[in-house]
Amino acid sequence: MNTMKAKLGAAALLLVAMIGTAFAHGDVTPQPVDTKGLPNLGKEWAKVNPYRGNKRAIEIGASAFNQNCARCHGLGAISGGIAPDLRYLPEGAEGDEWFVERVRGGAVRDGRVYMPKFEGVLSQEALWTIRSWLDTVREQ
Repeated sequence: MNTMKAKLGAAALLLVAMIGTAFAHGDVTPQPVDTKGLPNLGKEWAKVNPYRGNKRAIEIGASAFNQNCARCHGLGAISGGIAPDLRYLPEGAEGDEWFVERVRGGAVRDGRVYMPKFEGVLSQEALWTIRSWLDTVREQ
């Protein structure tokens, strides 16, 4: 009986450790984003979203967001308080500027990474598809 309790206790501890690891902030490997069918944007970053309103970009961006951003920013971009609720990004160039600054440079406060840098991890094209999708879920 004690052996069974010990095994159950060990299994429970292992499960808790695995859950803690699975839900830790920033431990997710970025998933590749296939942007086939969209214009290549080159090396220089666009100042405003070149894919705004592009149906294909929005479709790609929805999937890319769910795979790479929803873990912190929430499904449907509805934040649970861990990270900013991206439905409230400003429209147009103002929101694009903030978006580019964050996805390229990340956010670090007091030595803690609150948002990883995605420049060099995901392509400019992939990141603009995410912004294109975010435009479709925007709220006032």
